[in-house]
Amino acid sequence: MSEARINGKPASLAAAAERAAEILSQARLPVIAGLGTDVAGARASILLAEKLRGAYDHMHSARIFADLDVMRQAGLMFTTPSEARLRADVLLFVGKDLTKVWPELMARLSPAEIPPFDLAQVPRNLLWVAPGRGGAKAVGLPIETLDTSDLHGALAGLRARVAGRAVNSAKGTLRKLDEFASVLKSARFGVAVWGGEELDRLSIEMLHGLITDLNKTIRFSALPLGGADNASGVVQTSGWMTGFPVRTSFGRGFPEHDTWRFDTTRMIESGEADAAVWISAYGGAAPPWKKNIPIVALASPHLALAREPRVFIKVGHPGIDHDAAEFARETNSIVARVASHPSQTPSVAAVVSQILKHLGGDATC
Repeated sequence: MSEARINGKPASLAAAAERAAEILSQARLPVIAGLGTDVAGARASILLAEKLRGAYDHMHSARIFADLDVMRQAGLMFTTPSEARLRADVLLFVGKDLTKVWPELMARLSPAEIPPFDLAQVPRNLLWVAPGRGGAKAVGLPIETLDTSDLHGALAGLRARVAGRAVNSAKGTLRKLDEFASVLKSARFGVAVWGGEELDRLSIEMLHGLITDLNKTIRFSALPLGGADNASGVVQTSGWMTGFPVRTSFGRGFPEHDTWRFDTTRMIESGEADAAVWISAYGGAAPPWKKNIPIVALASPHLALAREPRVFIKVGHPGIDHDAAEFARETNSIVARVASHPSQTPSVAAVVSQILKHLGGDATC
């Protein structure tokens, strides 16, 4: 069943959708932010942004563009979790909290098993750069670690030693770098795995430089874990609809993409945007901005905002309350998920469709 509020007071879903449309239609430049939703919700939200001549962005864009900017400038090599599990004889984990980013990581990669498609049939070599306090021990497997608080320096040093170049490091660190370099260069098929907010563009660019260097003599690929809240699914949906990822605007009547101009947090804090739709169907993530503007929130009931939104509409969790298509890390692709606990709580796509009808638009076009 639906749950909605207008200015903190209970309202019907129809009344809330109508009020949301009024707020958005009166805005000079509205933004669709958060975008924690499934493919259908992302598609409807982008159509809403187009109707409003607004901009849209994902709550995990910092993570999205750390990978995407490197791909656009330097190129990337990717593989899938299944390929890594079946073939990789060397797994290079980079950064802390990988199992928090993807709790099923170790179960999906099965690092303790001998890779069945490796003809040599020998145990994998497991390496971990900057695992953080207790990160590798928590996995419970024999993993060689390179503990460091300077991830940039460690990756640069590792790339240099793989290439046979000198580095200015302490003897213990140099010995560990050489051990890692030796294992990487002897791999038959290696995979580097990373995720989380710790790795910035510089770290990822250095990693891909290392992977490119290794591919001159062996096979090595990458498995970035991406962001939460269906970030990769939203980016792909945006791509096939507009030709661009998130941080795209319809302000001039056609899609324009700019990672700085259409950062919705920057737009709101600077006063460029004067109304927002905040979408968070996967959990209680709250918007990061401090400026007080009219907010239409389509979210779970766990959403905690400093101020009551002008309109709040409870939406279902994709794959739990309703069937959904979303990006799945286990296959590195969009998959269909049947609702595990179907309910009458409306989806983001259903709510946005109602708002669009009041604006004279259609979410099915």
